[in-house]
Amino acid sequence: MALRRPPPPPPHDNGRRDTCRPKVSKQLAAEKRYATYNKDCDSKKKRKEAEIYQALSSEPVDVAALRRMAISEGGLLMDEIRCRVWPKLLNVNTEDLPPPPGEELREDNKDYQQVLLDVRRSLRRFPPGMPDEQREGLQEELIDSILQVLQRNPQLHYYQGYHDIVVTFLLVVGERLATALVEKLSTHHLRDFMDPTMDNTKHILNYLMPIIDQVNPELHDFMQRAEVGTIFALSWLITWFGHVLSDFRHVVRLYDFFLACHPLMPIYFAAVIVLHRAPEVLACECDMASVHHLLSQIPQDLPYETLISRAGDLFVQFPPSELAREAAQQQAERTAASTFKDFELASAQQRPDTVLRQRFRERLRAEERAKMLLATKPRTNRFVKLAVMGLTVALGAAALAVVKSALEWAPKFELQIFP
Repeated sequence: MALRRPPPPPPHDNGRRDTCRPKVSKQLAAEKRYATYNKDCDSKKKRKEAEIYQALSSEPVDVAALRRMAISEGGLLMDEIRCRVWPKLLNVNTEDLPPPPGEELREDNKDYQQVLLDVRRSLRRFPPGMPDEQREGLQEELIDSILQVLQRNPQLHYYQGYHDIVVTFLLVVGERLATALVEKLSTHHLRDFMDPTMDNTKHILNYLMPIIDQVNPELHDFMQRAEVGTIFALSWLITWFGHVLSDFRHVVRLYDFFLACHPLMPIYFAAVIVLHRAPEVLACECDMASVHHLLSQIPQDLPYETLISRAGDLFVQFPPSELAREAAQQQAERTAASTFKDFELASAQQRPDTVLRQRFRERLRAEERAKMLLATKPRTNRFVKLAVMGLTVALGAAALAVVKSALEWAPKFELQIFP
């Protein structure tokens, strides 16, 4: 049989395979996927924006929907929307704002000097590149806003870090509305931090370790052996992470979340940060100095949306009422967390645990699979808690259903979601 010659190479190929073409094809495919991803993101953002404005235009305003939007991925999207939604979440009447402060506000005010020092040190909280004149004007407004809240509420005591919260509202909504929002926040969510002593603040920090213990006993025991305590999370808690995060976008995203939720949600978020960094913690020396140094340096590239989802999931699975005993709650009736239900009733807003559960309902199939999985291998309550914890966000609805049944939280779960 005669041998057949191979086909001639394509023109201009010089007999060699074109090695550039596959690279070009891969690059074009990647660019196409990226464009498609951006288009999908823009579409979701526009759809969510429309839903927010629809909730705002409802009569009455659909606060429950606004809560869901604030909690769900991306939060409230932009400051223009926050200016309208944050007052609704705090039940603040934007038509009845505090009057502009008078010149006498700073005279003989016991907190003025400390507030002045803190505000002068707050340069990093203002956008980089902001003209000095504009920043200095905002700092003056920040001082007046803080002093006005304190003057109108003499039962409140200023603490260092309070200005980190106020400046966030000031930059988003302006001085007068910021003063009204911060006043409501200070008499409810932040009230425990504004007591004459730090007793209630310490109590709230005491929720941190029980949450970690429910999810990762190994990490909990390691931190206990290191005797690191919870002081590393103090600035996280009392500033709502405003003092430790450098990117303002991340700060306002967390404020969306916290404003829509229970006052203890910041401590749940602190717990998920520690849990997220478990490999780093377990790899360091088991002593107080090493662990405290590691945890006090919060990373700036955290997966915030994932952590927000995880914090919400943990709150539903392990509500404050179930952790109160481990947190050694001695004066529960005096904390803002214990009176949040009254605030909810007064402001006619839907409870955030309901919002979180609505967020999980769309995963019904996952719920059934998880029920079957846990039903096949009964264990002690401790084991069931850990198994449920492994479901986290993807099986959030299942986690809630299994916890309510296996741990027999119903009907007390509904009644005791706020301790």
